[in-house]
Amino acid sequence: MADRATVRFRDGAEVPSLGQGTWMMGERSSNRATEADALRAGLDLGLTVIDTAEIYADGGSEEVVANAIEGRRDEVFLVSKVAPSNASHAGTRAACEASLSRLGTDRLDLYLLHWRGRHPLAETVAGMNDLMETGRIRRWGVSNFDVDDMEELWRVPGGDQCAANQILYNLDSRGPEFDLLPWLDRHGVVAIAYSPLGQGGELLRHPALGEIAARHNATAAQVALAFSLIRPNVLSIPKAATCRHLDDNAAARDLRLDEQDRAALDRAFPPPTKKRALEMI
Repeated sequence: MADRATVRFRDGAEVPSLGQGTWMMGERSSNRATEADALRAGLDLGLTVIDTAEIYADGGSEEVVANAIEGRRDEVFLVSKVAPSNASHAGTRAACEASLSRLGTDRLDLYLLHWRGRHPLAETVAGMNDLMETGRIRRWGVSNFDVDDMEELWRVPGGDQCAANQILYNLDSRGPEFDLLPWLDRHGVVAIAYSPLGQGGELLRHPALGEIAARHNATAAQVALAFSLIRPNVLSIPKAATCRHLDDNAAARDLRLDEQDRAALDRAFPPPTKKRALEMI
C-alpha cells in the first residue's frame, strides 16, 4: 500500500488521502454526464473527498458534483470555495448558500477562501465562523496561502480555526516543502495538493517517472500521485474526467515508492534548499 491511506483533521475527522478534483469540469454541457459518471466511479473506489469551487465553470462544476452525489451525500466529504471577490462577511455567507443550492445539499464539510483578495481576512473569518455556527459548513480553510499569509491569518481573531490550506504541490512545484508544509504540520492544518499531476502533461513525460513506473509496472501518473501521498499531512486531489483516468489515479494508492525511487525523484526534481514563493495557477 501507499505510505498512508488517510489524513486526519485537527477535529478528528479522517478522510482518504487521495480525493477527486473538479477544476474545468462542467464547462461543456456535452461532457457533464461523463464527468459525473467519473466522480461516481471514484466514490465506488473509496475516493470520497470531492473538491469544487463556485468559480469553476461559473458554478457548472458544482452542478456536475450535485449530479454525481445525488443519493450518496453522506458518503462524501464535500469541499467548495468562495471567490475572493465574494469573501466579505456577508458575501461569504451568501456565496456559501449559492454553492449549497447548486450542490443540492444543506452543508459543506470544508469551505475554503480560494485566494486572498481585497476583503480583510477578519471579515472572511467572521463569515466562515457564522456558517459554522449555523451548521452550513463543518470546518473552513484557505487556499493559495504562503507562510506569511498563514501567520497573518493566525493573528486574526478566530483565524487559528483554519483547518486546511489548498496549495499547488507536485514534483515540479516542491517549494512548499521548505517552510510552508512544516508550518502547516506544526499548526495542525491539512495541506490539500491541487494539480498533483502538473499541468499540460509535461511532468508526466519526464523520463525519471517513466523509469520508476517501468520498475513497478505502473504509469507515470501513478508515480506522481504516489509522491504526493508520501507526506502524512497532505490530501491529494487529482482530476479525472473519465472513468479510465479515475481507475489509473486510484491505483496509485497501491504504489509504494522505495528509497531508490525517492532518491531518483530527488535527483530529477531537487527538493528546495531555500525559500521559494508559493506558486499558484
